[in-house]
Amino acid sequence: MKEHNSLHKIRNIGIVAHIDAGKTTTTERILYYTGKIHKVGEVHEGAAVMDWMEQEKERGITITSAATTCFWKDYRINIIDTPGHVDFTAEVERTLRVLDGVVVIFCGVGGVEPQSETVWRQAERYHIPRLTFINKLDRVGANFYQVLEAIKERFKLVPLPLQIPVGKEENFRGVIDLVKMKVLTWEGDDLEAKILEEKIPFYLKEKAYHWHNYLMEKIAEESEECLERLLEEGVLEVERIKKEIRSMTMTHKAVPILCGSALKNKGVRLLLDAVVDYLPSPLDILPAEGLNPLNKQKEERKPSLEEPFSSLAFKVVTDPYVGRLTYFRVYSGRIKAGSFVYNSTKGQKERIARILEMHANYRTEKEEIFAGEIGAAIGLKNVDTGDSLCEKGSPIIFEAMRFVEPVISVAIEPKTKLDEDKLSICLSKLAQEDPTFKIRQDSETGQTIISGMGQLHLEVILHRVQREFKVGVNVGKPRVAYKEAIKKKVQARGQYIRQSGGKGQYGDVYLEIEPKKDQEEIFVDKTRGAPIPKEFIPAIKKGIKEAMSAGALAGYPLVDVKSTLLDGSYHPVDSSEFAFRTAASIAFKKASRQAGLYLLEPMMKVEIKTPETFIGEVMGDITSRRGRVYDMGIEGEVRYIDACIPLAELFNYVTRLRSLTRGRGVPNIEFSHYEEVPPGIAQGIVGKGGRNA
Repeated sequence: MKEHNSLHKIRNIGIVAHIDAGKTTTTERILYYTGKIHKVGEVHEGAAVMDWMEQEKERGITITSAATTCFWKDYRINIIDTPGHVDFTAEVERTLRVLDGVVVIFCGVGGVEPQSETVWRQAERYHIPRLTFINKLDRVGANFYQVLEAIKERFKLVPLPLQIPVGKEENFRGVIDLVKMKVLTWEGDDLEAKILEEKIPFYLKEKAYHWHNYLMEKIAEESEECLERLLEEGVLEVERIKKEIRSMTMTHKAVPILCGSALKNKGVRLLLDAVVDYLPSPLDILPAEGLNPLNKQKEERKPSLEEPFSSLAFKVVTDPYVGRLTYFRVYSGRIKAGSFVYNSTKGQKERIARILEMHANYRTEKEEIFAGEIGAAIGLKNVDTGDSLCEKGSPIIFEAMRFVEPVISVAIEPKTKLDEDKLSICLSKLAQEDPTFKIRQDSETGQTIISGMGQLHLEVILHRVQREFKVGVNVGKPRVAYKEAIKKKVQARGQYIRQSGGKGQYGDVYLEIEPKKDQEEIFVDKTRGAPIPKEFIPAIKKGIKEAMSAGALAGYPLVDVKSTLLDGSYHPVDSSEFAFRTAASIAFKKASRQAGLYLLEPMMKVEIKTPETFIGEVMGDITSRRGRVYDMGIEGEVRYIDACIPLAELFNYVTRLRSLTRGRGVPNIEFSHYEEVPPGIAQGIVGKGGRNA
């Protein structure tokens, strides 16, 4: 097909924002205007195409990222609509890893909200060019210029408004295009409303020329040629302006800003034009870098059909109709359905049975997929999120995504014997889909413990277990995922020696443990003269790992510990992997009990927006929860408070805040870091038996 040879006409973009800023509403309009759908589904009615899960329809929020492909003015746009709730940040993380450009949506009323900052930082980490769309300008309290100033302040960037609004709140009726210097208005609010292009009226000329001159000034700062042209002729042609804006966007020197109201169908078509004009194609981004697993050298893959096939699996889902679906981005080459691919991360060969183009949960078969495209594969059985897929003769491993560890846990158990086997299967499938969802068996109680990023995250998982997989479960109360750490360096010996008449067991390990620094290895072998045969070293590592996962203070996992194998001994007949694994575990536990054990707890970054009237009550409540306020400010008529509060003190916090502020306080809670638990509180946690309480 023609478009496969036109990489410059492909755009791989994500739609990201804080919850309720209008991501899915905007995406629905994009799909309508590009002819992908013929009837717009509204989020508040539970009818949005991209929110296809039952829970998304019921809750009115996006839970899982959904992919689709559409065409606009002969350009192929691959879009991924992402969740806005902080509990599903991992969905955004793995999506951004494979995108070339991002549309960040801000609410014209709420402005720069906490999750907006989080996704912005994620996009910066992957060096992704962005353009922004200030939405909901028809709402009461919307203020384009206030949001513009907040973007500039919070992100320390050069904002490049390409449009400014005409009219305010319910009188919002159009925009001034600062590139063409025309007023664009809509004939009504319906989807097919014509866009009228008019001259700028006299009463708007001063403001329009102020922002147009600002745009020219920023372009002139980056281009000497444009500066000379402006000094000589006073104007730049439209195409030249667009070319310079595109260059500044892709080099991260500025961020274009557009505006409108997606719900009222204003500004979405202009946003599509901007995606085509200013965001990069696969040809515009740097070649994908990876590591050759054979020689450990860095290699590149250019977005060319002539290069060897290479791709990254960024998402795995279980589809009730087709089974295991693996979403992947192709960086170079091409691959046909039915071909074999090499999973260079795991060193395994697998067959892609079928290739699909996804539209939310609808699928279209494809015979072949090419460089620069995003698709889904059926038949890959052992591929996980972050695995690299390539040709075996040209292996490459791309950098995988890093995910935050879960901070909240609950114990679950099957309701009946029949549910027991089904539960382990469905939890395993959910863990394959979601890298921030963890499962483990408590070694002492035998309970199944599931962990996630927050209460909503676990609620969604449990609903899926019961409704999607039809498994009945009993659920315990949410518990904080504490961790343990050590304060000093300690050495200890562990021995496991058993004689029973025949072949016995013999393992002898002498370990040193100490607090680990950032870049240090977690295990170092410093034995000299082979006191322990090399084949038993993996068993020693396994024993240490098992001891770390069980903890030594209150049963929580031990973290940030460096273990060094100093010495040991073995028996030529009686030594075994089991004996050395057990000896290592004994040595580690013995050393850790003398190393100044202490508890760590997850600290949450909490941003609260509240009317001035309730500021005293909210501050008092934060203090009572062992919270620390580190910033306060004013945004319009609302006060905001940035605080750090232990997760243990935040259960049912939303309900309490609503009560204190008569329903007008809005919190946003996300994980920040781990911190030492105060001794008095730690004593209480240990006294209750830690995680087994």
